[in-house]
Amino acid sequence: MTGEFLMAPGRKKIIENNGFQISDDIDVNIKYFNGKLHANESFDIIYRVLEIAQRRACLYCVDGLNKDEILEKILEYFFKLKPEDIPLYGHELSKKLIPYGEVGIIHSSQEVIDTIMSGITVLFIDGVDVAFSIDCRSYPARSVEEPEKDRVMRGPRDGFVETLVFNTALIRRRIRDPELIIEMFKGGDSSRTDIAVCYMDNRVDKKFLNDVKRRIRNVKVDSLTMGQESLAEMLFRGKWINPFPKFKYTERPDTTAACLLEGNIVVIVDNSPSAMILPVSVFDIIEEADDYYFPPITGTYLRLSRFLINILTVLVTPTWLLFINNPQFMPHWLEFTMVEGVINIPLIFQFLILEFAIDGMRLAALNTPNMLSTPLSVIAALVVGDFAASSGWFNPEPMLYMAFVAIANYAQVSFELGYALKFMRLILLIATAIFNVWGYVAGVVFIIVCICANKTISGTSYIYPLIPFNLKELAKRFLRINLRNTK
Repeated sequence: MTGEFLMAPGRKKIIENNGFQISDDIDVNIKYFNGKLHANESFDIIYRVLEIAQRRACLYCVDGLNKDEILEKILEYFFKLKPEDIPLYGHELSKKLIPYGEVGIIHSSQEVIDTIMSGITVLFIDGVDVAFSIDCRSYPARSVEEPEKDRVMRGPRDGFVETLVFNTALIRRRIRDPELIIEMFKGGDSSRTDIAVCYMDNRVDKKFLNDVKRRIRNVKVDSLTMGQESLAEMLFRGKWINPFPKFKYTERPDTTAACLLEGNIVVIVDNSPSAMILPVSVFDIIEEADDYYFPPITGTYLRLSRFLINILTVLVTPTWLLFINNPQFMPHWLEFTMVEGVINIPLIFQFLILEFAIDGMRLAALNTPNMLSTPLSVIAALVVGDFAASSGWFNPEPMLYMAFVAIANYAQVSFELGYALKFMRLILLIATAIFNVWGYVAGVVFIIVCICANKTISGTSYIYPLIPFNLKELAKRFLRINLRNTK
């Protein structure tokens, strides 16, 4: 031991697998961590050797991830210290020497590396065999604004961003209850991505919570490259043939807070501007927070409309194709929907081409500069659509119904559910075209089986409260009940 600093009483030396332990000799620490962090090769890994009360010290941080003003104030305080001002033990030193709130003691060299790479400043002092973490991070982040996808009709217009701490703060602002617990995990051997698990301790299913924690700890992957989707695939290793989503994603803090209060678990991944809610049923995915920002009768109308529109997106085109193939089934009051012009291309191929064409235009719109999106949309709608109909490629009726389907698909915010409904519609279309009535019936049965046979990540029914049947809860799914009666 060099100097008068001592290890805190009762603490044992930590011997790590790599054979290195934090030394009380600062030169040993600098040599080791400079090599591990490649401090001399990476321009943004900053280490500064300084003197605190006639003792050598070294400060490690990542450039761009710290608040320079805070570091400046801390260093200014360090330079004013005298030898007699420094406490004897490391624990006392962290409490009395460093004038900052978020200060911790690190005993492990691997923890030192993880802490520095997370953007936290780490301090070594000669004569002390521990390191000190100073969390004065300031991540590059965009401002909190309304989500682009989860548009708000009425209500708060703040949305999640790519910074984990900001997202958890938005939740804390809405739930000021100490029962709200936010635990931190890390995932990815290389990325070391922060993962926050949020839950209400007095409302969550503890068995399922422990299972989720176990799955996150057991995630063996090099990097969570795609953020939440990568984590979702690691958490749920079942068969992904069934396209209906197992998770609900939202960019709205109010929706997230409401789900937490209902006993759900929320997983937030750093660098992802959305929260992952689990477990969820198909009713949870369709439900939106906008229903509660309007009076009960308006909220009920919006909710029922959303359910009906989602059903129509699946059934409209296959049902119309069935009636066209079987005119005797067509009700008299719907005879005006029959195709009047010449059908040059079979209707089933028209529908399939239009399905892929709509997806092609959707993908093109994502990459279109904002200044050109409006003119190009007009060109696509007027020029291409009119020419396709007049040239004989498409009949007007299939184009009308596919236009309705394309727009109605956005009646709910879940991309995953939207594509699941699209796949079901394609299966039903093809089955109806090949096997006629029996194909339509079999396709409908297949869709029902896909929904009913699906399970949530917790293993419960995907269509609860329909199966198992719970009339009171089922009524809440379809009717916007007055909040005074829900507690």
